[in-house]
Amino acid sequence: MSPIFDWFFAQYAEVPTHLIVLELIGVFFGFLSVWFSKQDNILVYPTGIISTAIFVYILAVYGLLGDMMINAYYFAMSIYGWYIWTRKVDATHYTPITKATKTENKQSIYIFIATLIFVFAVYEFYDKWNSWTAYVDTITTAIFFVGMWLMAKKKLENWIYWIIGDLISVPLYLYKGLIFTSFQYLLFTIIAIYGYRAWKKNLNIPETSLLN
Repeated sequence: MSPIFDWFFAQYAEVPTHLIVLELIGVFFGFLSVWFSKQDNILVYPTGIISTAIFVYILAVYGLLGDMMINAYYFAMSIYGWYIWTRKVDATHYTPITKATKTENKQSIYIFIATLIFVFAVYEFYDKWNSWTAYVDTITTAIFFVGMWLMAKKKLENWIYWIIGDLISVPLYLYKGLIFTSFQYLLFTIIAIYGYRAWKKNLNIPETSLLN
């Protein structure tokens, strides 16, 4: 067996089997969710809810409080997004893809700052500043909070936040030993780039179907 495989499997040597299985399931449904988002397909939400529920548990075990809260937030925002995406603007058309307004861009900044403060307070309260990953986790949490909020509102800019956050998360999870999750974020980055391009082509076009 090559050194790469030895290193790969060594990361999971002491990890309980049920956590490995759950991570694989969570990654699978997370991948489906991002893919459906790229396709502007309503199935982004049921698949996302399954993935986030699993990762809330896994991240709690690993002590990544920021990312755990991200997934809890995703769960809640998925319900909100499901409602927004299925809301009709007239008798036959659903909410279209649009660009964020100046007000929404300001709100994005507020959400980012508020999230940084909140996650910092959580880490401080639980005394979890035991690694540089905690500081990175705080930043990615704020980035993803904004991205999820914009996605739920069907704003094109959500993909920019996903791309930045995903790129940061690849080495973070690799360092933490969550190899499958790290690979997932690498795929997310690629899909997010294509997602941005696909959504940009469909700006302001009223939709008649949610299952594209």
